[in-house]
Amino acid sequence: MQDEGRTDASRVTLGRHVIEMQRQHPGARGELSVLLLQLAFAGKIFSHALRRAAFADRLGSTGGHNVQGEATKKLDDFGNDVILEAFARTELVSAIVSEEMDEPRHLAGGSHASYVLCVDPLDGSSNSDVNGAVATIFGIYRPSGPAGAARVQDLRNGRDQVAAGYIMYGPSTMLVYTTGAGVHGFTLDHDLGEFVLTHPAMMCPSRGPYYSANIGKAAQWDPAVRAYVDALTSDRDKPHSLRYTGAFVADLHRCLIDGGVYFYPADGEYRDGKLRLAYECAPMAFVIEQAGGAATTGSARVMDVPMETPHQRVPLAIGSRAEVELYERFSRGEQ
Repeated sequence: MQDEGRTDASRVTLGRHVIEMQRQHPGARGELSVLLLQLAFAGKIFSHALRRAAFADRLGSTGGHNVQGEATKKLDDFGNDVILEAFARTELVSAIVSEEMDEPRHLAGGSHASYVLCVDPLDGSSNSDVNGAVATIFGIYRPSGPAGAARVQDLRNGRDQVAAGYIMYGPSTMLVYTTGAGVHGFTLDHDLGEFVLTHPAMMCPSRGPYYSANIGKAAQWDPAVRAYVDALTSDRDKPHSLRYTGAFVADLHRCLIDGGVYFYPADGEYRDGKLRLAYECAPMAFVIEQAGGAATTGSARVMDVPMETPHQRVPLAIGSRAEVELYERFSRGEQ
């Protein structure tokens, strides 16, 4: 409910917020602000399309597969096209790495295109046909390399990111982002057509009551991971409860708000883990660390893992610091 005496004009929109943040850095040229607002614009288009998907024949599979061999949904392709079109003319992004494209898409931008955008256009796409939460994950990288436009091959690790976040499409549409100065959440007001600040300075609780994992694959996990689950669920005073939607962002957003841990370790099908480093794990690790949480592969901080290929996979445990640190201890055989 809107506060008495408060008008819509008094609300802090995403546009106003990024401008205020930009003013705190006198040397800023406004490029990052442009990119964040373009992502928000793409999110508005996608949010509208999702609400109309059943009427526009955008539900279901395309019959094709992406580079990982996963069946693609019609909304996967639509979301990818929206991202490409949103950044085609900014002249700030030199290349886009997407889950839906075999190779990076190079954009015309000249030598001043300083950024590489890594994106999962539709995380949790299997949920789209059952009216479940889905999301767009993004990481904006500014790699160090030779003079000229940014190059994908110069991406070193997650620390090359200058901004990251996600747009989650559920009961409401939320945009959550960080530029390395905390984490802020905005909710789309469809009447105003604006993302409005609703979750300032988000902090992940140090521990939480939930864990999220694909328990159906537990028999394929390393014994240390199975022992970790036993430890989470056998606490007589505060046993962790399972919450798993099959959508990475939706599950991690719960951890960010309520505390807990999400993990997807290596298994018999995915020997290196299932989630991709450049456009899933590293962006979400940037967000969760800025909110006081942690992200690990079990043996290394996710933000430090060297990037070798655009679609590189890594195992992941991410969320509240206490649960992630416990996961690391089990992985090292210290428990």
